[in-house]
Amino acid sequence: MTTTPVRGLSPVLDTGRTMLGPALRDAVRSHLGPEMSRIAHYHFGWSDAEGRPTGTWGGKMVRPTLALLSARAAGAADADGVPAALAVELVHNFSLVHDDIMDGDETRRGRPTAWTVFGVPDAILAGDAMVTAATSVLLEAPGAGANSAALSLMTATQRMIDGQTADVAFERRDDVTPAECLRMAGDKTGALLGCACSLGAELVGGERAVVERLRAFGEHIGLAFQLVDDLLGIWGDPDRAGKQVGADLRARKKSLPVVAALNAPGSDELRALYLRSEPLTEGAVQRVTDLVERAGGRDWARDEAARQVAEAGECLAAARIPDDVRGEFLEVAGFILGRQL
Repeated sequence: MTTTPVRGLSPVLDTGRTMLGPALRDAVRSHLGPEMSRIAHYHFGWSDAEGRPTGTWGGKMVRPTLALLSARAAGAADADGVPAALAVELVHNFSLVHDDIMDGDETRRGRPTAWTVFGVPDAILAGDAMVTAATSVLLEAPGAGANSAALSLMTATQRMIDGQTADVAFERRDDVTPAECLRMAGDKTGALLGCACSLGAELVGGERAVVERLRAFGEHIGLAFQLVDDLLGIWGDPDRAGKQVGADLRARKKSLPVVAALNAPGSDELRALYLRSEPLTEGAVQRVTDLVERAGGRDWARDEAARQVAEAGECLAAARIPDDVRGEFLEVAGFILGRQL
């Protein structure tokens, strides 16, 4: 199998993909039953719907690369952090398989999603199997902190689920506050990214202070990413956003800029448009976009993203880790956010 080059990918991520690709395939093969393994192989892009190898794979492996870096931050070798990296990637893909079902998304990475090919029940079970495989990979690891790392990963997974639960509940509420929305995004997006940044260090028995600062760094970066993603979903370039700009507004998502604007003084027109049950016309979507910006939602989200990035930098600066590893953390974070920190 070869890894398909990803344009603009950080050199650190390119190294992580090369190192972890074969190990991830081995983990799927050894920890999932034949049917679930077949669905996982399709989801990861290693085979087609009939199980025939495709010979390519284009995953970025951001989270597992961060886990490898965290092992190095604790003074261990990359190889020592591989179980943590695999576990994080398996949990991340569990969430992708289930998100595609919940959102009704029919394509991912240019191919039909797993649930459209294998059916909803089997796709759900494949996602579940990835979570159990992640736990097994960690518990089987020789690292001194294997049990602690497994508990941390499951805690982050539960937070991610809680965040998704809150996000779904927000669709039925008209009184969501910015504080609630930030907490939801911190759970849904920040928890697993924070775990990725610290799990390798925890697995190899790294200092608790290092583990906690790396986790905080990742959580702040995750929250900043969600803020930037929400901004791009309303005002961004479609190529950079990776989705149709305005789609979140058409679906009346309670994204961070929108929630900030809905809670601002003088937002009566915005609330009347956005919280009604009738579908939004294209003209109404443009009007909502303008009203969100006028109410300060765009500026608030920009300022909050900048604050989260600054706090992430402070957490990383306070961590007693090698300078070259610190630089690589910043490089990957810059890639995640689409800019250099």
